[in-house]
Amino acid sequence: MIMQGRRADRVSTLIQEEISRLILQSVKDPRIGFVAVTRVSVTDDLRQAVVYIASIKGEEKQRQESLIGLKRAAGFLRGELGRRLTLRYVPEILFSLDDSLEQELHLDKLFRQIEATGTKEQ
Repeated sequence: MIMQGRRADRVSTLIQEEISRLILQSVKDPRIGFVAVTRVSVTDDLRQAVVYIASIKGEEKQRQESLIGLKRAAGFLRGELGRRLTLRYVPEILFSLDDSLEQELHLDKLFRQIEATGTKEQ
């Protein structure tokens, strides 16, 4: 069960910062495009962390390739987190695509169309 208590919030923030840094500096997989870590959710026992990523550029195929590359690098990232963070247990890292950016852009486009239609009618 994913719960965001005070400790879980702090651990989520630490993991988000470190994974963002590691993806940028240490992960060399060419499948991983330009991705951003949007948020991290940690289970209440701190055993699993779901890392949500958004692909800034690219089509669906590129987003899926980035996700595959990150899933392959999860063991490496977990090991690096263990070296960098002082946690009794380093959570298992799970990656998931965050579609909120695409949804936001789609809604913005719809609002602009509605606004343009309203302006034409007046």
